[in-house]
Amino acid sequence: MDWSNVTAEDLVEALREVDWSSPPRPFSEFFSRFSLPRSYAKWNSRLKCNLYYYRTNYFIMIVFILGMGFLRRPLAIVAALMAALSIAFLNDSFAGTFNEKVTRTVRQFSPHLAAKMRPPLTPVIRGRPSSRRSIHICGWPRWIFSLAFSIVSCILWFISCGIVTVLWAFTVGLLATLIHASFRTPNLKARLNTFREEFRAVWRNYSEL
Repeated sequence: MDWSNVTAEDLVEALREVDWSSPPRPFSEFFSRFSLPRSYAKWNSRLKCNLYYYRTNYFIMIVFILGMGFLRRPLAIVAALMAALSIAFLNDSFAGTFNEKVTRTVRQFSPHLAAKMRPPLTPVIRGRPSSRRSIHICGWPRWIFSLAFSIVSCILWFISCGIVTVLWAFTVGLLATLIHASFRTPNLKARLNTFREEFRAVWRNYSEL
């Protein structure tokens, strides 16, 4: 895959739709080979490839750096977890899996309530959905949960006086991600994984049609 032709919007859309439940890459692979990019085009392609392939590692690294910054502020750690959930709800796979687990748990205690938590049906015209299927959590659009968790996170950060700390920790996490993605040499396994993800996306679209 030629990552130089992939725009930032395409990368964000792919990260939003891809499955994030896969385990992180081994540390032996994550910190194995580094080299300087030979040109801006090479750096741009390498950055997008590594951000997509090591997405779970980068997410864990940022959360770990935030946690290290809040060792003396337990309330701020809760705020960081709330912020991480608000961002995770924007991913289709995580939001769908979270909704299924919550609905399955509620069904054990109240099947009637679990039935009300089902997402609304998408109308079908000529055998195809009239619009793109929206993601719901507990019967509500996921943006409501993402917004609610973000508001609670901001309130907890304000109460714990950890806004400056989170800004510094988040900046360090982003810089560490940018440095690693810029100098980590993409390996053959990353390229094969990309091709596999492309095949799955094409096959999923074909099945929907």
